[in-house]
Amino acid sequence: MINDPQKLGDRPPHRAAKKRILLAIIAVLLALVLWLLWPFLTSRPAYYADIDEHFRYGTIGGESTDGIPYWLWKALPVVFEDRLPPDHLPGEGMTAFGFMQEPDHDLPIGFAKSSRQILPALGLDVVTQNCATCHVGKLRETPTAPVTLISTMPGHNVNLQGYIQFLTAIAPDERFSAKHIMPYIAEMGANLNPLEKLVYKFFVIPQAREQLLRERLDLAFMDRQSQYGPGRVDTFTSYKTRRFGFPVELLPPEQLNGIADYPSIWNQGPRAGMYLHWDGNNNNPDERNRTAALALVAPGNLNFDSLYRLQQWLNDLPAPQYPYAINQDLVAQGKPIFEANCASCHDILNRPDKLNLETVIPIGDIQTDRGRLDSYTYDLTSNQYLLFSDITYRGEDKRFKNYRKTNGYASAPLDGIWLRSPYLHNGSVPTMRDLLNPPAERPTTFYRGYDVYDQENMGFVTTVAGENSKQFFQYDTSLGGNGNGGHLYGTALSDSDKTALIEYLKTL
Repeated sequence: MINDPQKLGDRPPHRAAKKRILLAIIAVLLALVLWLLWPFLTSRPAYYADIDEHFRYGTIGGESTDGIPYWLWKALPVVFEDRLPPDHLPGEGMTAFGFMQEPDHDLPIGFAKSSRQILPALGLDVVTQNCATCHVGKLRETPTAPVTLISTMPGHNVNLQGYIQFLTAIAPDERFSAKHIMPYIAEMGANLNPLEKLVYKFFVIPQAREQLLRERLDLAFMDRQSQYGPGRVDTFTSYKTRRFGFPVELLPPEQLNGIADYPSIWNQGPRAGMYLHWDGNNNNPDERNRTAALALVAPGNLNFDSLYRLQQWLNDLPAPQYPYAINQDLVAQGKPIFEANCASCHDILNRPDKLNLETVIPIGDIQTDRGRLDSYTYDLTSNQYLLFSDITYRGEDKRFKNYRKTNGYASAPLDGIWLRSPYLHNGSVPTMRDLLNPPAERPTTFYRGYDVYDQENMGFVTTVAGENSKQFFQYDTSLGGNGNGGHLYGTALSDSDKTALIEYLKTL
């Protein structure tokens, strides 16, 4: 019989249907088992012997429950290339947001690849973020000079908000599905075994999408804010919505202007006991570090061993020295100018009584943009004391104990100040020379994200709109939270005295 499927070598239709049903049942059961066991899975965190490499690529926690599965993370900028910044380069991936890629590493700086152990023979690699996301920057002497990467400086070229908004914008997209994404993962050489494919198809991709949809709701406040641009972040609003459940739609407008520059984090030991954060709301470096980590990892998922190791390194890490020529005659002239005009507020590290100093300058005196100050509220302070209530490490209760609400901004030590531009807490003043000019003479718009250094004026070049195909972010001081007023100290100096003072500041 010529039409007999058995003689044609075909499988009878009912057998094929049974196989499909069986596979579907297995997939459902596997998804149910994973859903039940997920909180109890073990993990292998990313660890590096070299401390600087660990800072850049090691984990600070989150691999057991947070993070994005590795092959999904790699595929997203390919699948959703149309959602990347308009000036992205072909194949640029996540580095389109300013993350820096070293040639001998698979992931950009600031990302850790760890393994989440599901079964003895099945691991799932996940990508989490670490401190280097915001605290590694780059530097060039001229447009044709090689790039120097510097750990613990502000990541002035990293657009973290752009990265976050990319992830939350693609979550509702119908392309965010296993049917659409799995072929891309295969084309990227993932070489997943059949069980891993089932995990990705029925659990990883749907769960990641659900998580990003929740994040989209919690971070909707960004739609009501000025664009951050590179080198800036809103430190505390996400705590209100993501950690404490403050309704996004009820956040007052005056609390949404708290966008601030990434700080430098070297030389932490001498800062113990000094008031930290831009508004001086805490004098405990350990609490400040955990606060920063909580932007990336939930409290119970922090890797305290890694954080402790990094903190010990940062305690004694000096500020990078100025790498270019310095006029020593001008330094000699600038030192007494600094002592007469700046030292009373900023020469804190050399003060024997530094730990007893109240260094928060009232807003009425400093007169800088108050958006960051108003974003940190009494309600947030009281909620922070609820975190870590059941966590101890090395015998120490890890609950926050030192947060407070202030009415001004903290005067900070100036170690490595040459590498910390743009200046003021919100990064609204491009160079040190601009900061020494009266507010009316400071630029009202300029460009952020360029890594070429302006040696004469002390800061990064901010007058260039773009380089090659890359466009830099235009900062507008007229927008909420971006004001460049205040800090009138030194503005009455002569031009020659300002030049001498800048030369001295390069030595700090």
